[in-house]
Amino acid sequence: MYFLFVVMNDSVKLFVLYLTGGCALPLLFRVLMGDVQGIIEKQTVNDTVNVRGSSSYYENYHSMQEIYRWMEAVVKVHSDLLQKIYIGSSYEKRPLYVLKEKSKNAIWIDCGIHAREWISPAFCLWFIGHVSTQSHLITRDRTMTTLLEHFDFYVMPVINVDGYAYTWSHPSVRSPFLKGCPGASHFECQETYCGPYPESEPEVKAVARFIRDHKDTIKAYITMHSYSQLVLFPYSYTMNKSKDHEDLAQKAAKAIKRTTWKTYRPGAGAQTIYLAPGGSDDWAYDLGIKYSFTFELRDTGTYGFLLPPREIKPTCLEALSAVKEIAQHVLQNL
Repeated sequence: MYFLFVVMNDSVKLFVLYLTGGCALPLLFRVLMGDVQGIIEKQTVNDTVNVRGSSSYYENYHSMQEIYRWMEAVVKVHSDLLQKIYIGSSYEKRPLYVLKEKSKNAIWIDCGIHAREWISPAFCLWFIGHVSTQSHLITRDRTMTTLLEHFDFYVMPVINVDGYAYTWSHPSVRSPFLKGCPGASHFECQETYCGPYPESEPEVKAVARFIRDHKDTIKAYITMHSYSQLVLFPYSYTMNKSKDHEDLAQKAAKAIKRTTWKTYRPGAGAQTIYLAPGGSDDWAYDLGIKYSFTFELRDTGTYGFLLPPREIKPTCLEALSAVKEIAQHVLQNL
């Protein structure tokens, strides 16, 4: 069987050719993205055009180099609220930083574990931009202000800094973050390569060490990914389901629905999508962090990992509403 693309009058028709009989049968299809290269160029063109801290700045994707510069600037401007914590370095010796919103008990949010999921770091930048400007706004986010009075927010904008930097010039990921279980591969060229042993990568080791050191004060773990519009909770490495999450995941999904009318499906990872070993939410939950979630942000497949910049703001708004829902629940159950 062969796939044959035929261009006819500026349209593309797809035929499946069978060797037996030599007949050609049409196969129904639809084009999701007509100009992939154009979409990629639009994602990178506004990296440093907008003033840092402006609302438009947070509605564009930014390179790893620019994210480092942004971290320096935002911590300097909001030194009364923000602290930048160095936790280690990557395989390629890029520094790994966590931004901390100063308070008491903590909630951890990380982004950019998977390098090609650009909407994930975009949310972390947007989140910091949102919370750090609350004291300067006439109309404040009262819920967020209350949460900041009770919680530290440890926010790591990009975990896989090498991979993220690489995706700005190449279409693939540099380093895996899985451990060996069913669903992972032991072949280095596979996307699901599990690595030679658990926490083999310096980025993973640095993050794991930091979270272990603070596990008694971190009350919730939230990791941002894309895509599929899901609110996932443990477990992903087994078909077993944790007991602490289902109702809260449904509340988070409802908060998103109220905010942007987008539907996010809640559920345990393995039961909702597929068995996936090495999930950081599973690890955090088994470490003792009671509330642990993975968000799969927009969309559901039209653009996939090439989510246009115009989708950043609404995606961040709906994700923020879910984060606040989780944080409020944690606060009420301390």
